[in-house]
Amino acid sequence: MHYNGCMKTAVLPQVRVSPELRGELEAVLREGETLSGFVEASVRGAVEYRRVQDAFLVRAQAAAHAYQRTGQLRPVEQVLAQLQSRLDARRKQLKPRGRS
Repeated sequence: MHYNGCMKTAVLPQVRVSPELRGELEAVLREGETLSGFVEASVRGAVEYRRVQDAFLVRAQAAAHAYQRTGQLRPVEQVLAQLQSRLDARRKQLKPRGRS
């Protein structure tokens, strides 16, 4: 079930941790940040990480199947050039304005 604006919020199950871990967690909270907010942000990050992992696995399996069907691979130079191009484009996008 996916969340949409019409649904009520849900509560995650309680997680028991050692007093030491709770103390470490409280020690890293930033000003105005709550324990609940930190846990929610951590869970959101973990969910996104899993999605990225799953998408990577799907692409890797598709590439492996394509190789098994065709026996052809893309030259490493082509792959590296494409990755470098994507990296350069992203860096340009993230570059602060007014800086060289």
